[in-house]
Amino acid sequence: MTANNRNSRDGHPGTGKLYLVATPIGNLEDMTFRAIRILKEVGCIAAEDTRQTRKLLTHFEIPTRLVSYHEHNKRASGPELVRMMEEGQSIALVSDAGMPAISDPGYDLVCLAIEAGIDVVPIPGANAALSALIISGLPTERFLFAGFLPRERKKLKEELERLRSVPATLIFYESPHRITKTLEVMREVWGDHPIAVVRELTKRYEEVLRGSFGECLDILQEREPKGEYCLVVDRNGVDPASGSGEAGDWWIGLSVAEHVAKYERETGDKKEAMKRAAADRNVSKRDIYNALLQK
Repeated sequence: MTANNRNSRDGHPGTGKLYLVATPIGNLEDMTFRAIRILKEVGCIAAEDTRQTRKLLTHFEIPTRLVSYHEHNKRASGPELVRMMEEGQSIALVSDAGMPAISDPGYDLVCLAIEAGIDVVPIPGANAALSALIISGLPTERFLFAGFLPRERKKLKEELERLRSVPATLIFYESPHRITKTLEVMREVWGDHPIAVVRELTKRYEEVLRGSFGECLDILQEREPKGEYCLVVDRNGVDPASGSGEAGDWWIGLSVAEHVAKYERETGDKKEAMKRAAADRNVSKRDIYNALLQK
């Protein structure tokens, strides 16, 4: 392991540090004492959205200079920030909410800093994904944060197919105007699984819906979804070889047609798909055939 691949206790003489500072995900009291101190001490703060961050700095009376660093200017701003740190100035990186470098361009700046031999220091705090996980009531021993899913339906289904064999609790971010469609496609691809639909974490209207895809969809369809969502899905009973649940009841909530269609996608054989669906439901193949005719 070279010096460039690890943080040194004292850093490089005359070189600043890159601090990754967590900011509130809703409630301003999410902010830590250490985060406030670091933001006051650094030479400047690099922010994804300077207007949003300025509100935070004003609230905590932090006078530090603010500079812009986001997806559209990172190629120009990143090297400039590294140059400033190499000249001795420490910089704090913040995102709009939560931990920087997670689902935002902060990752690129971290890589540039490490390559330049600059110490990268985490200032931990609020994180929406982990907060949703620990209140979900779903297994926490093994989990995967998958961030934002593709918007286009075809790509969404392809991504869910890639994830269907992962035996873990899966965590996603989703917007209110896509939440219903995403849950519908999840149920179509995976069958009905336990899920926690978490919104507005640490804010006034924080809420958690717990149940199956179908149960949560019924509630969401009765009212207009609002706020930013975290989806926590229990896929721990999945057999990695087949993507099917070990408990054998993954299909609960699917219609017979949806059940057969899922197996047909996997096998390419409708007769085999009907046979498997009949076995799952403990009925005859003719019962499945008759149900399809009545569709």
